[in-house]
Amino acid sequence: MRTITKPLDGEFAPYTMMYIGLLPDDGHVLMHMDSNMQRVFDLVRPLNEAQRTTPFAAGEWTINEIVLHIADDERIYAYRALRAARGDTTELPGFDQDIFTRCSAANSRSLDSLLDEYASVRAATLTLFANLPDEALTRGIIANGHVMSVRAAAYHIAGHERHHLNSIQQNYGL
Repeated sequence: MRTITKPLDGEFAPYTMMYIGLLPDDGHVLMHMDSNMQRVFDLVRPLNEAQRTTPFAAGEWTINEIVLHIADDERIYAYRALRAARGDTTELPGFDQDIFTRCSAANSRSLDSLLDEYASVRAATLTLFANLPDEALTRGIIANGHVMSVRAAAYHIAGHERHHLNSIQQNYGL
């Protein structure tokens, strides 16, 4: 798989270091996306519907909601990366993840439908990043009031997913 070097300070919003910092500085962000997705699938497939649709604590998201949230966030960051990679410098708005999750109806969906959507989003993301020209990787855009390079978006996607994977394991004791 293609290597993409880790973004430098100034290519991403400081708060996103909590995601980017979860990944090694090995350039294999696309490989990490692939293996993270498999880890999520392996983690949630054995769970029954009640385990996937009951939050671990009041006010928290369910596993189904987290799975769809990861896909939603990835779609948004891949779109931002596409806009930047193609040279569009139009400032992009943020999004409210809580509204997205509340309106997702994730808990009424089958696990197969959630994982199929997740896999489709991931396939599109991997194809996008694998085929961008090298010079596009450091192009930036302003999204949600912060600078973000194309490669920072890739690392955000993989690190954000890893963050939620770690949270599921910790919160549900898996």
